[in-house]
Amino acid sequence: MRTEPTWRIPVGVLGLLAALLVYGLVIARYAPGIIGDWPTLVQTLIYIVLGLIWLLPLKRFLMWMETGRWG
Repeated sequence: MRTEPTWRIPVGVLGLLAALLVYGLVIARYAPGIIGDWPTLVQTLIYIVLGLIWLLPLKRFLMWMETGRWG
């Protein structure tokens, strides 16, 4: 159990926010031009998938913030 503060947590939170901002801006910039003419239901499903994709690396990232190891 960690008893002292570590630099990885604030750096990790800022990095996560920056990565999500960039990811969101890229999706907001390019996705409507690609899927804008598709049926609404298909667009909805794609945006749901894109909204969940960022969760895939989150476990390892949070593990690194706590332990300093990626695995």
